[in-house]
Amino acid sequence: MMRSLLIRGMLAGLAAAALALVIAWIYGEPQVGHAIAFEEAQAAASQAQTHHHGGGGAAESEVVSRTVQKTTGLITAMVVYGVAVGGLFAIAFAFAYGRIGTLGARATAGLVALGGFVAVVVVPFLKYPPTPPAVGNPDTIGGRTALYFGMVALGVLATTAAVIVQRRLLPRFGTWNATIAATVGFAVVVGIVYRLTPKPDAVAEGFPATVLWDFRIASLGIQVVLWATLGLLFGALTERAFQRVRSTQSPHISPPGGTR
Repeated sequence: MMRSLLIRGMLAGLAAAALALVIAWIYGEPQVGHAIAFEEAQAAASQAQTHHHGGGGAAESEVVSRTVQKTTGLITAMVVYGVAVGGLFAIAFAFAYGRIGTLGARATAGLVALGGFVAVVVVPFLKYPPTPPAVGNPDTIGGRTALYFGMVALGVLATTAAVIVQRRLLPRFGTWNATIAATVGFAVVVGIVYRLTPKPDAVAEGFPATVLWDFRIASLGIQVVLWATLGLLFGALTERAFQRVRSTQSPHISPPGGTR
């Protein structure tokens, strides 16, 4: 069963990545192009100033062409990310199914997708929103990467803890009160960590605010499409598979009255 869930999750992740890739091409890539144009303008101005003062130096050549970056590179990155997220999603679903009430496969997949989106995307996004490539300060890349993944780990741990707390409080306080208490606890923990962690300056001075805003909205939209597609598609496929298993395992005995 676990093997079939993993395969289903990776296939659903691949389909979700394909849809997210379309959003990336339509909305994300134009903002990346604007960011690169800004960087090139800054570099040209700096080079002109250097020549004016008697300096010199050859312009840096592209290691990977822009065409490759927005085609083969982007496709590869999205496919790997989608398949990996789909596999992890299947594991999370297997852990959650049957443990969060009497929810069916579709409802469970939807809740897991929502929880995963909050933990992996929303929590780090609010503290360390993405910046277009070629814009961030290169001196802070290592630190920003470590802080970002640390925030992802916080999101996963805090979300898992909130679910456990909600389940523990449920018998005593009821669904509504237990959910409110777990959500407030989650927000308090995340807010305290937000306050204690640094936020390095990652945007170059003078970078257009509209381009930065549009890039971040596009990045968030890509993740919304990916996680929503993953949850809906995986839930539908898994529910159909479970129904087939139940139909083959149920005894073919007619109920009283001679009809089924």
